[in-house]
Amino acid sequence: MEDVPARSLLLALLITFIWGVNFVVIKLSVTDAPPLFVAALRFLLAALPAVFLVPRPAVPTRTLVGYGAAVGVVQFGLLYLAIQLGVSAGLASLIIQSQAFLTALLAALFLREPLRPHHLLGMTLAFAGMGVIGFAGGGHVSAVGLGLILTAALGWAVSNLLVRAAGSASMLSLVVWSALVPPIPLTLLAGLTEGWDAVGRTLTQSGAGFWAAVAFMAYFNTVLGFGVWSRLIQQHGAARVAPLSLLVPVFGLLASALYFHETFPLPKILGAVLVFGGLLLHVFGAALIRRRAVTA
Repeated sequence: MEDVPARSLLLALLITFIWGVNFVVIKLSVTDAPPLFVAALRFLLAALPAVFLVPRPAVPTRTLVGYGAAVGVVQFGLLYLAIQLGVSAGLASLIIQSQAFLTALLAALFLREPLRPHHLLGMTLAFAGMGVIGFAGGGHVSAVGLGLILTAALGWAVSNLLVRAAGSASMLSLVVWSALVPPIPLTLLAGLTEGWDAVGRTLTQSGAGFWAAVAFMAYFNTVLGFGVWSRLIQQHGAARVAPLSLLVPVFGLLASALYFHETFPLPKILGAVLVFGGLLLHVFGAALIRRRAVTA
């Protein structure tokens, strides 16, 4: 990161901190409210009033709608549901990073991008770690919860491919305008699965803490987070900035441990180490191979 100015590096660290802490905020917000409706409110606030201030992105409508559905309905809708069903905030922040592997797999399948040996080894390590967490974690993570997180990660991976299809369009505009897509389907799903009474109680009986959590997720995590992050990538390049996203699960695990006093028995620690090691190998494997080739 030697080419990234200190100010930009601090901004990137701030965003990864916000994104990590956000998993604790999600956990708090879905305790007494339908998780799908909480996600709907998050995206509604992220869209309004920003759509009146940010120009529409120069992308086809299908890309805009597809991105909104992948991120809002699949990624965050299922993430919120999994956390309400008992997946801890810290582990959720780690497991959803499997989107990096799923993105590589989808890119290989649809864009004919090659999978390198370090990609495959990283995937193997990470998914072995998830297996340890899911099946040897003492019942702390259900198979359903783990499956929901992995499906949410798949939604994130799909959105990554749609971002590539968007070309040079403004990422902030894409995030803001696509936020108009999730509220209606998420609200309908919440009403059908949780009951319209629960949706109504969320609107009429939730306290200031709940609405502060939704506002944090909408404005700090979504609008500010993606806006600053995309600007940093434009200024300094994805290769320099994107690897810093590996700090998100670090902050997520620490925040969950501090706030919820989450404990990490040996199986959880072993699984987390395997997952994080796989992520490191996936992101930095090519650079390590080049460095060894130079020094050999």
